[in-house]
This record gives sequence, structure tokens and C-alpha cells, in this order.
Amino acid sequence: MVGDHCSLPGERPVLAQSPKPGLSCKMVLQAVGKVLRKSKGKPNGKKPAPEEKKLYLEPEYTKSRITDFEFKELVMLPREIDLNEWLASNTTTFFHHINLQYSTISEFCTGESCQTMAVCNTQYYWYDERGKKIKCTAPQYVDFVMSSVQKLVTDEDVFPTKYGKEFPNSFESLVKKICKYLFHVLAHIYSSHFKETLALELHGHLNTLYTHFILFIREFNLVDPKETTIMDDLTEVLCSSSGSSSNGNGNGSSNSTGAQNHVKER
Repeated sequence: MVGDHCSLPGERPVLAQSPKPGLSCKMVLQAVGKVLRKSKGKPNGKKPAPEEKKLYLEPEYTKSRITDFEFKELVMLPREIDLNEWLASNTTTFFHHINLQYSTISEFCTGESCQTMAVCNTQYYWYDERGKKIKCTAPQYVDFVMSSVQKLVTDEDVFPTKYGKEFPNSFESLVKKICKYLFHVLAHIYSSHFKETLALELHGHLNTLYTHFILFIREFNLVDPKETTIMDDLTEVLCSSSGSSSNGNGNGSSNSTGAQNHVKER
């Protein structure tokens, strides 16, 4: 509070001094405001750290693909094919390819180098079967993802392969959950391990896989745009020439709204 001052033993307390003669209250407020404006966004007088340059957005790397195929056509549901069969086939394939892509840089993704499952400035948490939030390293998170997805895609009651066996009522919601987690893995590779991917000359494979996957989940509204907005800059570059919709929101044939601000902690 104004007027409350601390003093060392033996010292006289220092009292607040009145403004100098001729200095109005308005001038004092203006001076204080000026100081506050200067310090805003710069705690402790330090400049905010500049945003790290995203290597994966460099034109020389985003142009790299292993094929120029029109993925928009590839992800569309063929005639006479059951929707659930199409979702099951593609989801299983993406799981295997993303798992393979991650395995190429897994030796660089360790508990020391990736202490959290981070993508840019967003940190993801795993939730167990009871809904308990678990903070884990990136390799632990990916292991949780791959283990749980492997269990689902090999379960005949969830992903039936025998003729005449029905898909469960919860199938679409399970596919959405799987795709959300697979997106996290892809995004982490770009965010934290693109340099290693470049060194292995696998960035063309990664770009192709990402483009195909994004157009697929958009075609069938499988992932909330709020989840994928963190990589919108990359998506715009890679998908703009890959059959993405030109309706302004880039959501293919889906009816979902434009991406919203992503959650910093998931």
C-alpha cells in the first residue's frame, strides 16, 4: 500500500514524497503509463524470444514428394464400397505408414531430447482408460498411441475382416480418435525431428504421407479442425496443389467450419 515502507534496523523509514511543484497528477499518470507500455510483453526488461524458424516450411523442402498423384481423388469413397469398410482400410493403412515413418527417427526421439509430447508450443497429454491425465515423454506418448491403435485394428469386434460381420456402432468415433492421435505423431515428427528426416532424405515421403492423410481426414470430417490448426501453415502449402477445396476453408467436401485457435495443453 502507498505509505507503507520497510526500513532496516537503525535506518529511518523513507516516506513517500509528493510530486515536485508544478507537476500535475495528469503528468504523473502519463509518465507511469509510458513506462508500463514500454515494459508490456518484456518481463524483467528482456525482449520476448523470437519464434523459431520452421525448417519444414522452406520451399525447397515442401516441393519434395514421391508422387504427384491427385490425392483428392484417391481419398474419395468409391461407388459400391461401404463407408465403414473404406474408413477401416484407410485407417489401418495410415497407421502402418505413420508407424513406419516414426520408426525412421525413433532413435532420435528419446526421453532426454523430447521430455514432453510437444508440437510447436502445444503440449499433449495421454489419457488412460479411466480418463486419468498422464504427462509423458514423446516416445512414451507415441508408444501409447501405437500400442492402443494396434490393439484396435487387430480386434475383430472393432475392425472386422470376416465377411458378414458388422462394424460396431462406435466405429466412427473410434476412427476419429485414432486419426487424432496419428495426427499428433505426424505433427511431432515435423516439429521436432524434421532435421533428422532431412538427413535421411525421407522428407519427400513424409510430405506425401501428410498430404494424403490430411485430405483423407478432411474428406470424412474425422478430426476437429481445432486439433489440426497447429499445422495449418504446412497444410496450406502441401495441400493447396493437391486437390484441396478452393472454398476458402480448405475442408474438402466436408461441412466443418474453419479452424479455430488450438488448445495449448491437450
